[in-house]
Amino acid sequence: MSQLPVVPHWIDGAERPSTSGRTAPVFDPALGVETKHVALANQAEILEAIASAKAAFPAWRDASLAKRQQIIFKFRELLNERKGELAEIITSEHGKVLSDAMGEITRGQEVVEFACGLNQMLKGEYSENASTGVDVYSTRHPLGVVGVISPFNFPAMVPMWFFPVAIAAGNTVVLKPSEKDPTAAIWIAKLLKEAGLPDGVFNVLNGDKESVDGLLEHPDVQAISFVGSTPIAKYVYETGAKNGKRVQALGGAKNHMLVLPDADLDLVADSAINAGFGSAGERCMAISVVVAVEPVADALIEKVVERMGKLTTGDGRRNCDMGPLVTKVHRDKVASYIDIAKEDGAKVVVDGREQEFDGAADGFWLGPTLIDNVPTTSKVYTEEIFGPVLSIVRVKSYDEGVELINNGAFGNGTAIFTNDGGAARRFQNEIEVGMIGINVPIPVPVAYYSFGGWKNSLFGDTKAHGAEGVHFFTRGKAITSRWLDPSHGGINLGFPQN
Repeated sequence: MSQLPVVPHWIDGAERPSTSGRTAPVFDPALGVETKHVALANQAEILEAIASAKAAFPAWRDASLAKRQQIIFKFRELLNERKGELAEIITSEHGKVLSDAMGEITRGQEVVEFACGLNQMLKGEYSENASTGVDVYSTRHPLGVVGVISPFNFPAMVPMWFFPVAIAAGNTVVLKPSEKDPTAAIWIAKLLKEAGLPDGVFNVLNGDKESVDGLLEHPDVQAISFVGSTPIAKYVYETGAKNGKRVQALGGAKNHMLVLPDADLDLVADSAINAGFGSAGERCMAISVVVAVEPVADALIEKVVERMGKLTTGDGRRNCDMGPLVTKVHRDKVASYIDIAKEDGAKVVVDGREQEFDGAADGFWLGPTLIDNVPTTSKVYTEEIFGPVLSIVRVKSYDEGVELINNGAFGNGTAIFTNDGGAARRFQNEIEVGMIGINVPIPVPVAYYSFGGWKNSLFGDTKAHGAEGVHFFTRGKAITSRWLDPSHGGINLGFPQN
């Protein structure tokens, strides 16, 4: 094992081998073997990464908007040419199939393209003669050093939700990727340098909780963007806020799909398969609960099972529909919910443990799983499983379905499937969830809208990318200006009334 390569940090425009002596294993999930290690930073390396970003900030802040825009655009062109390389890296460390990895990159690239036009959103406002001879105007300014802490499930897309906007706005970045699949971040750092980004503007700090806490507590880090589980999101929000930082912390989810009796069940079945089992269910916008308004459940389950029988689970580099889970520990945890479902009286219609897999015997395999009549008191319903487990909950009416969704602890994404426009309009108004799909199973908004949920799915007041992302990575100044002429008058100690 000592001969395995170690993924380094990226600090001040170059790879920075770690001297901490601490590493974590990185697996190929389809093979079930360690392929490399990743460095876990010590305090000296944490300070070095932050110091590099701080030193680079003044020059990058003062770089022209045109220069920043040109570099982001060049990065976009390079990424477009070579995204196949990045997809292979993602598949080798995360396990998702290559087509899914390419889709992840494409969605992340939408934010890069949004950032290419960020100049338009950095303009201030101007009021001439707000008072006689007095003009008032506003400007937007970057914050300084910002930290991005990203999860394992989207090692390219989630960082791209944040750093293109942060960099285009004039900030410098320290990215802490997941230690489960860290190589994508180093690849991105090298591509940014090739695009012309000055050294120190983008840094990659590999590590664990020590690195996270280092970013949360250091006084030179002005803001934190985080995506991950709800307990960690809450910790990041509370710790960062306590240390005087802006924080946007996106947490977990339990996303529902409400199916009305008039819905096109073939469309619903296709959507449930895509949204439930894509990326092996390891995404915060996965549909994990289908809420079927009777009498459609039996017919819908039949169609879903038919489609599940055609799916292949295997090595993401082969012609498969779904890959393995990211680690054996995570695979075993997800599989444990199948036994919980049986204990709680639910019916396991399709057991993902009992399938054949197109890959190495030691891969972290779990096939698509379907569970019917899941009690809403069961952990299978209440907890975020983060795997290819789709639950069916039967309700008697639209109102019962909406009440069920609104009573949930999470509020990330939801969808309704119906051909009734009135019901859909009512749903979008009444549902207490941040992102809503109408006959769309995974309602991730395009990059110029903002991504984020409600309730325990988002901590902080600001969502990712779009207008809210721009405001998160900038702060405003209001300037009141008067240029005096010889007739300006004399001294007046009264409180100014205009």
